[in-house]
This record gives sequence, structure tokens and C-alpha cells, in this order.
Amino acid sequence: MKTALITGANKGIGYEVARQLASKGFHVFVGARNAKAGRKAAEEMGKKCHARSATALQAGGKATFLEIDVADNDSVKKAAREFSNSEDHLDVLVNNAGVVVDGDEAILEISDDLFRKTLETNTLGALRVTRAFVPLLRKSKAPRVINVSSGSGQLTGGADGWAPAYSISKSALNGVTSQLAAALPKFAVNSVCPGWVRTDMGGKNANRSVEEGADTIAWLATEAPQELTGKFLRDRKEIAW
Repeated sequence: MKTALITGANKGIGYEVARQLASKGFHVFVGARNAKAGRKAAEEMGKKCHARSATALQAGGKATFLEIDVADNDSVKKAAREFSNSEDHLDVLVNNAGVVVDGDEAILEISDDLFRKTLETNTLGALRVTRAFVPLLRKSKAPRVINVSSGSGQLTGGADGWAPAYSISKSALNGVTSQLAAALPKFAVNSVCPGWVRTDMGGKNANRSVEEGADTIAWLATEAPQELTGKFLRDRKEIAW
């Protein structure tokens, strides 16, 4: 059975990606730092994928909660140990967990602490989780790492001033993607811009549904060519860094 870990999967885009992969027969690990919310999401997901897809039920698709705080190195290491008690390999890692910290409004006004907190989760968190799970990913026949980035992190075209710490953290995450792709030549490592999505972070006025936001991520996890690596994508197409 194929396996996948999605961080920040108790809601929003992460939840939808996890649900889609579970419905395709994956054993999905619902990564979340909030244990109550994570367990509830995994239980709901399991019920939904079995109700909607007989194929998933026959293939054994399921969802399991995995407690993980990507901003805490000890938590990440513990999660990797717990994962290995259940599965001996990891096929897909989706680094989805991310934050926009209150007060992230103007580059010349944000505090050092706010900037560090944003980078700790959005950038270092993805690298930290990948590093911890690489031994399990190496055991996959076609390992894939997908970093959920943002168009606000694009350097091409310049910034518009929105959430500068968040935007910079996503620019740096794209740099992490590029470096990981070079360091892991047998892996498919890519960044994704899901667009402006109607989630708690995106708000109700966003122009994309969670299904639309999750589409390219799920595609990279399942159908995209393994040789597609070191790229930044939106709507299944490469975009400029």
C-alpha cells in the first residue's frame, strides 16, 4: 500500500489532499499539532473515503492521525519514530503546515520574533520534516516531496507588500525545494502554488475552492512524472520562481 504524510492536514488544503489520497487507496497520515483536531479529521476522513469510494475500501485506503509540530524538532523526530512503528516506508510527503502571524503587515514594522516564528514553521519546518523522514522516503520506489508554497513567494514580478514575513518564508521555501531536488536526485521534489483558496487562512472571499487548491498537490502525489522535479507549479504547469 502506498503511504503519505500531510502536515497541517486537520483542515483546509491539507485535509482535502489527505482525503483525496485516502480515497485513492493510500494509507494517509494526518499530521497535526492539535491532537483533538487531528484525530477528529482522520476519523471523518476515513468515513468519507469509504462511503464515497468502494475502490478505496477494497484497496484498504485509510487515514491515521500523527501528532507533529513542524516547529519543534523533538516533535518531528518523535513523529518519524511513531510512523515507522506503523509503516516501513513513505511514498509521499506533503509539507503543507504553514502560518501567517498576526502583525505581519509591513516589512519595516514586523518584529524579529514574528519573522523568526514565521520562518520556523513555513521554511525550516518543511526542511526539518523532510530531513527526519528521508530514511523512510528512501525505501519508496518513487519518493515524492511536495512543498506547499505561495504565489506571494514568487520573486518574478516583485512583491505587492502583502504579509511580507509570510511571503519571504515562501520564497525561502522555494529555495529549500530547489536544494532538496539537487540533494535527492532519485526523488521528485517540487513546490506548489495552490492559489487563493477559501480556507481559514485564505478567507471566504478567495476565488478558489479547497478542491481546486488541492488539485496540483494531489496530482504531484499520484500521476505526475517522477522525473518532474525541482519545479514551482500551479494548475499542473510550471511557473517562474
